[in-house]
Amino acid sequence: MRRARAAAGTAAFLVLVPGTVAGLVPWWLTGWRSGAAYPPPVRAIGIVLVAAGAAVLLHAFARFVVEGLGTPAPIAPTERLVVGGLYHYVRNPMYLAVLALITGQALLLARPGLLGYAALVAAAVVAFVHGYEEPTLARRHGTAYEQYRRSVAAWWPRPRRHR
Repeated sequence: MRRARAAAGTAAFLVLVPGTVAGLVPWWLTGWRSGAAYPPPVRAIGIVLVAAGAAVLLHAFARFVVEGLGTPAPIAPTERLVVGGLYHYVRNPMYLAVLALITGQALLLARPGLLGYAALVAAAVVAFVHGYEEPTLARRHGTAYEQYRRSVAAWWPRPRRHR
């Protein structure tokens, strides 16, 4: 029952938050219309970033359900600290995935304005992580989080795994 409730809450949060930030707002800004054509290699990079961002985002959300028995939403947090899967290599794969989605859309649609939007989202995310998320996780999970934080980089994935 807990896992089903976590899955429902996580799915709702996925649609509401990343769906808005990486889907609805870019649509409002562009109408999904392409700007001046970028060269095919740039557009191909955009496709790769969108596909990778979507895959990483779904993986990260699944970890919250399977491993954490909760949601990414602050009002329904996980019971356990999520450190498996891609979280072995980087502490914030979900945020990186959202930024990859937005950046990929900017390259695919040839809309540099989306790069500016991605920069604003990145600044907001970094402020949220440092001002709210990290202190909250430290209070909630204590030394387990501090050990995890010391061994896994926040923003740049490392090839070695957290143990």
